[in-house]
Amino acid sequence: MAASDLERIDRMTDADIDYSDIPELGEEFFKNAKAVNWPPAKAQLTIRLDADVLAWLKSNGRGYQTRINHILRVAMESQPPKKKSRSRVSASRS
Repeated sequence: MAASDLERIDRMTDADIDYSDIPELGEEFFKNAKAVNWPPAKAQLTIRLDADVLAWLKSNGRGYQTRINHILRVAMESQPPKKKSRSRVSASRS
């Protein structure tokens, strides 16, 4: 996209946007809709990584923890959902 296009978009107001080709959401959509908390809450933890892996993650500058999270999310979402087990998993150890 050219810089002039971005400048034009920046100047647009909500009233300038043409929604005519987007169908309205009907009752059925809202009947089946579910609220989602996004982004999910973060949990603090300690993790050990190979030194070269950490160096690679940090080599692109700030945000390496966000990159770790993104890589793990992509891996998680690429897996089929697993059935929930009845076992209890402790969130922390004493």
